[in-house]
Amino acid sequence: MNRTIFITAAILGIIAIALGAFAAHGLKEMLSIEAQQTFETGVRYQMYHAILLLFIGGTTFLKDKSKKIIYYLVVIGLLFFSGSIYGLSTMDITGINFKTIGFITPIGGLLLISAWVLMLINFLKLKRDNS
Repeated sequence: MNRTIFITAAILGIIAIALGAFAAHGLKEMLSIEAQQTFETGVRYQMYHAILLLFIGGTTFLKDKSKKIIYYLVVIGLLFFSGSIYGLSTMDITGINFKTIGFITPIGGLLLISAWVLMLINFLKLKRDNS
């Protein structure tokens, strides 16, 4: 599982950097300032969670079952959260009405929050001698 987590983290990081560069250079003239900022929010959260997955894959403080659950919460959460943000912020140039899927943005956010809460719960259960 750790290998899968590391590979996913690397891919998410690569995509975040590519999308961030594309937004800063390729989309700059096409998107409003507000849409650019929204797009950048999706990129930023994607990168934060790519880094989180690197930590999850490398830590020994979480059981494999918890790692797996956190992994899926993060991946699905990012698809919903950042994915919907990318779609919503580029509607003017794609011509696709992503407003119909806008409701999944907060669901994605809740999944991301759930991943962090599960990690916290696991850390709170650690014995003091592991600190």
